[in-house]
Amino acid sequence: MKAALTRALLHPAAKVLLFLLCLGPLAWLVYGAFANQLGANPAEALIRRLGDWTLRGLWLTLAITPLRELTGLAALARFRRMLGVFTFSYATLHLMAYSWLDQGLDFAVIATDIAKRPFILMGFTAWALMLPLAATSFNRAIKALGAKRWQALHKAIYAISVIALMHFIWMRAGKHNFAEPAVYGVILAALLGWRLWKRFSRK
Repeated sequence: MKAALTRALLHPAAKVLLFLLCLGPLAWLVYGAFANQLGANPAEALIRRLGDWTLRGLWLTLAITPLRELTGLAALARFRRMLGVFTFSYATLHLMAYSWLDQGLDFAVIATDIAKRPFILMGFTAWALMLPLAATSFNRAIKALGAKRWQALHKAIYAISVIALMHFIWMRAGKHNFAEPAVYGVILAALLGWRLWKRFSRK
């Protein structure tokens, strides 16, 4: 069973399938926007759903290492970079949708909004921290930085995930809706807690 799963994960079509799966939510949102299927406030729906998929991408990227170690399927590691790039793409689209649909690309207003509203500041900070990770997500960058420095840089995903969760919690706090952020929080606590447990158990 494990050998068959490994062969499937190593098959060239596996990355193509993952690419299509990652593209699926965006395709659905584009269709929904053009078909007027996003509800009474399509701009808000588009911004929020792009944000939701950014969080899901972050959590899935973080889940690769524990899944790889718990299942013994080392081939899972080959999908982490693609998931990370797609996560950054959704985060960028989320930021662009907010800047364009919510603020009309008025950069002075956007800057004021970032300074005044903590949840906007947290969201922008998370995106800014993701930028160097996306910029160094190709083989030539890894070679230029060296494996150790590249790995150290990409550990910023832990801080990014916490900041992104804070952005989500503060955004929902305005409507006193904490149920969904709590679910994301529990999952993140499990993903980061597993890493801490592994680190201390090795010591």
